[in-house]
Amino acid sequence: MTLDDILLEAEEKMIKTEQVLVNDFAGVRTGKASTGLVENIVAEVYGSPMRIRELANISTPEPRMLVIQPWDVGAVQAIEKAIQKANIGLSPVVQGKLIRVSFPELSTERRQEFVKLIKKMSEDARVSVRHVRRDAMDLLKKHGHDSGITEDEEKQAEKDLQKLTNDYIAKVDAHVVSKEKEIMTV
Repeated sequence: MTLDDILLEAEEKMIKTEQVLVNDFAGVRTGKASTGLVENIVAEVYGSPMRIRELANISTPEPRMLVIQPWDVGAVQAIEKAIQKANIGLSPVVQGKLIRVSFPELSTERRQEFVKLIKKMSEDARVSVRHVRRDAMDLLKKHGHDSGITEDEEKQAEKDLQKLTNDYIAKVDAHVVSKEKEIMTV
């Protein structure tokens, strides 16, 4: 494994960490309806757990309303129950073959709770990026001794890895600022 391979592998893991953070942020409620809030909720249907996005069409006909239209009418009650169990502060209303979810206005306290939640998520992402850096550093040191790479090459690879880590932590911070602004906007 070359130094470039180690750096590329570390970057791929950091990219995945960033993607997970963005997906997690999609599940955090803001003042408006978003399909990301419910699409990953797991409902027990036909004896097996399935995500709502696999069971139904989810749309936002109005800024403060989600409409979930299951492909199979038998899944309506399971989806309703799953949304209630998810404890995200939403109350689904069954209307025949549809489930409507209205979004009440968020209080300032609730918005601040969501900001704390995203900050915790972002700290977890930063820690994950640092773990990737640590693992890659260990590989660099081990590989450097095994393959006869010069000390200068190893130091340069370590600097590149640190720059990569700083870049991804900055991206995480940018996502946090953006999501915090979105949550706090009334």
